[in-house]
Amino acid sequence: MGLSKLGVVPWLLGMLFLCSLCMADVHYYDFFVRESNFTKLCNTKPMLVVNDSYPGPEIRVRRGDTVFVNVHNQGSYGFTIHWHGVKQPRNPWSDGPEFVTQCPIQPGTNFTYEVVLSDEIGTLWWHAHSDWTRGSVHGAFVILPAKHETYPFHPPHAEQTIILESWYNGDYLQLLRDTNLTGQAIPAPDAYAINGHLGDNTGCNDTIFRMEVNHRETYLLRIINAAMNEDKFFSIADHTLIVVAQDASYVQRFATDYIMISPGQTMDVLVHANQNIGQYYMVMRNFHDSAARSNNNITTGVFRYKNSVGGLNSNASLVKLPLPNDTDATSSFVSRIRNTRVRQNPRLNVPRHIDRRVYVAIATTSINCTNPECLAVSPTRFAAAMNDVIFQFPRIDILQAYYNRSINGVFTKDFPLEPPEFYNFTGELSGINPNVSMGTRAVTLNYGEAVEIVFQATQFGAGGSHPLHLHGFSFYKVGTGSGNFNNVTDPKSYNLVDPPLINTVHVPARGWVALRFFANNPGVWFMHCHLERHSSWGMDTVFIVKNGATAETSVRPPPATGMPVCS
Repeated sequence: MGLSKLGVVPWLLGMLFLCSLCMADVHYYDFFVRESNFTKLCNTKPMLVVNDSYPGPEIRVRRGDTVFVNVHNQGSYGFTIHWHGVKQPRNPWSDGPEFVTQCPIQPGTNFTYEVVLSDEIGTLWWHAHSDWTRGSVHGAFVILPAKHETYPFHPPHAEQTIILESWYNGDYLQLLRDTNLTGQAIPAPDAYAINGHLGDNTGCNDTIFRMEVNHRETYLLRIINAAMNEDKFFSIADHTLIVVAQDASYVQRFATDYIMISPGQTMDVLVHANQNIGQYYMVMRNFHDSAARSNNNITTGVFRYKNSVGGLNSNASLVKLPLPNDTDATSSFVSRIRNTRVRQNPRLNVPRHIDRRVYVAIATTSINCTNPECLAVSPTRFAAAMNDVIFQFPRIDILQAYYNRSINGVFTKDFPLEPPEFYNFTGELSGINPNVSMGTRAVTLNYGEAVEIVFQATQFGAGGSHPLHLHGFSFYKVGTGSGNFNNVTDPKSYNLVDPPLINTVHVPARGWVALRFFANNPGVWFMHCHLERHSSWGMDTVFIVKNGATAETSVRPPPATGMPVCS
């Protein structure tokens, strides 16, 4: 993880983009996924990783390239890989979520993903998409400007990928199995990591991540929140951060002392090494606004000037960082992220008139225990739902069933387009018991429809905010607010001028957020909370976009080499 060295008319933008794709390259990677031993927190454990590294290898390509990744499963159980934020035009076969677009890659077998890039630019990431294995199976996916394309800012002298992670002393899969059996919440992580380093606050002589810089040079930080369940504040002592991109799309630049980044999100940030030569802490800690348990310790790294002598210039606890429950700091930061009209970005194309609105109330809840291990702890178990539906993963993947027109017993096309019952979702709900059900229910969209999704946070269960991710698309975040969404008055406040184009959105606690996009990518696409505990409890659904009228607007056939077989 070391350092490594459009004000034009729309048709011209399109021509420039197509010309850049004419020179696109094809890249090949091999991922060998197996268990390797790691020692942290005075404890050694085997952990499933890619190519024996934690985090895994970085993919580095240019905009518009195609990437083939041959994944060899040398572990003891099946898994899949997802290319987070890559739209995969017409190619859901390589999107990766387990039992949604494919079955797991079984031990002793391999599968080659074809990752098709289009207009993404900047930083994305890849991760396992089976149970909790993404906790150790993940890495950066860096998309550089296309050949003869430039950054929309002065090129940095160098860049650094920074991955924010959760660390558990236990095995991720075993943790999930144990808590599924008892129906209880997975405990908070034992620590957090920056690029696999736990920092200097553990008392176990754990390593600390160090980034070496030259005085008066500018660095591009590619920051990824790969944590399992935690929003993160991040800052560098005495240095200003300049946000330039989020989720592989450029934004209007702004300066800040800190960022707030949700699980699944990526941010590109410039930092000028313009302070006195020395060593400065980089720090992260959780933002936490729900009743669930949280670990609020500070995790440290070092921003070190070359030729610096002596110790660190400040105490980590004194770095300018919001408090863990500072909702004002979070909303203030998130509100500053706006689209920018630079030629390197996709042409702004916000739907003005909506063909389909999906209003989704998201909630954590509980259901009755049905097994002795669960009943021995509590009569109920944790669950999570969208519009009162707890998502159940089938045993044959949904894409295969849909493509082969054999959906009976696999899924239904009746996901509710609004909550079955309306309450004061963000008020006092202790006396209300939603009538939740379990099922594999999908939303079906016609090709080309203008879609609006409104996510409504609720105070059921622990409440709190949620990072929601939609596969296969980037979407415009056109509105947000507190309280309950009003479909008459709230759309009047929408930002249709410069809304950010993102793939993972922070839904505020006791509030709502509105997204818009065109359903122009046929296929089966997963939508889920990127808090892993919520997704594993059922806070998921599937969007199916029907084929258009031509071959160019229809799902590609499955790969000739075949898909992993369901066992």
